[in-house]
Amino acid sequence: MKKKMTINYIFNLAYQILIIILPLITTPYVSRILGPDGIGAYSYTASITTYFILFGCIGLNLYGQREVAYHQSDKIAISKTFFEILLLKIGTMAISICVFIFTVQMMNQYKLLFYIQLLDLIANMLDITYFYQGIEEFKVIVIRNVLIKIIGIICIFTFVKTKADLSLYVFIYSGTLLLGNLSMWLTINKHITRVPFKELKIIKHLKPTLILFFPQIAISIYTVLDKLMIGLITNNTTQIGYYEQAQKIIKLSLTVVTSLSTVMLPRIAHLYANDDQEKIIDYTKKSLQYTLAISCPIMFGIMGIATNLIPWFLGDEFIPSINILFVTSPILVFIGISNIVGFQYLIPTQRQKIYTLSTILGSVVNLCLNCILIPYLLSFGAAIASVAAELSVDLFQLVCIRKEINFVDVIKKSKSYFIASFVMFIGIYLLSKYLYPSVMMTAILIAIGGIIYLVMLLILRDELLFGTVKKILKRRS
Repeated sequence: MKKKMTINYIFNLAYQILIIILPLITTPYVSRILGPDGIGAYSYTASITTYFILFGCIGLNLYGQREVAYHQSDKIAISKTFFEILLLKIGTMAISICVFIFTVQMMNQYKLLFYIQLLDLIANMLDITYFYQGIEEFKVIVIRNVLIKIIGIICIFTFVKTKADLSLYVFIYSGTLLLGNLSMWLTINKHITRVPFKELKIIKHLKPTLILFFPQIAISIYTVLDKLMIGLITNNTTQIGYYEQAQKIIKLSLTVVTSLSTVMLPRIAHLYANDDQEKIIDYTKKSLQYTLAISCPIMFGIMGIATNLIPWFLGDEFIPSINILFVTSPILVFIGISNIVGFQYLIPTQRQKIYTLSTILGSVVNLCLNCILIPYLLSFGAAIASVAAELSVDLFQLVCIRKEINFVDVIKKSKSYFIASFVMFIGIYLLSKYLYPSVMMTAILIAIGGIIYLVMLLILRDELLFGTVKKILKRRS
């Protein structure tokens, strides 16, 4: 069991790292070709399209992953669950697609981009990634998506040449998403068997998935609505472009931070089905410690290299993104914690009420602060609002589970990560002031930062680092 979990984590982490590397290739190119206005137009239309996807999926991807995980060892039960969730998803997404087309017809701006992004809705309707996540077959997901993403990158460099190619860029992005989701169907017959239609009970899944859907609506308010509000309040797609590109760097880093919770959700769900509460709590505490060990240095690292990274990575047009990136960086730690507590602990153990209330709180905080700050601070204000929202989510969740998981103990075991990361930040931030912005200089800063962090952990005798080293030495001997 542990071996499979480790392999899944390695595959998922490798994929998340690749997701970081690939945009590092395309983002500087696309930023210079399309500019802040083009990036802003795409981000604005995508934020609206995301709501139709959200309401069409009604939480079925997350719910489906959990339900499939519950029935891992029963092929008949897992097949029934798969078909029931699939048919429900096709129905709800079909309704969303019809409403989307009707809405686009009434719009005066960006009609072509919206019609292209109709492919995103179709891709999500046919997405069965949740099934492979539920049975803990991450290898299939990783290999297929890597190949499709490489095809997408080749197409971007081949066909996107000027600002006039914005629609083509959107088509490549949406088309590869659809192609990737379709590829998941090639091996599905190996894992399921036919089930008579009369035995399927589709409606029974509606109520429990809606319970998971409400927090996803709340989450979307402080992950998608911010860009929409910047556009509506400022009427300036350039400001959205600044915000979007800073957020993109954060999201790239988040893939490493959140990769553990993606793998652990089906494992925790399986343990919950077998009533192994002690192991669930043990896994959650270790996951929190590991997440802090990863997220703290990445957060302080981004803050330290921001002034050196943005000019060469995004171009001089995106200099305003530096301050946005700096203030948004703490989200890496806050989302890392909420992913472990929410996705790895609360959802698999059917504690949706706490999860839902925390996300509602976060959305209210974000919405209120957006209305107050965006008119005066523009996209910088939206960044502050997002950080405050994520912090409020963490605080609420941790207070609710304090009797089961003592976060103070986790912090005590993890204090070395904060100390080491802060020392690293001071070093690379001061050094970055004397280095000319370039790929090489940023790489040097990252390397120096990594060395400082590891040396500090050794000096502080961090138990996670020493424990890992001991295990490696023991295996070799």
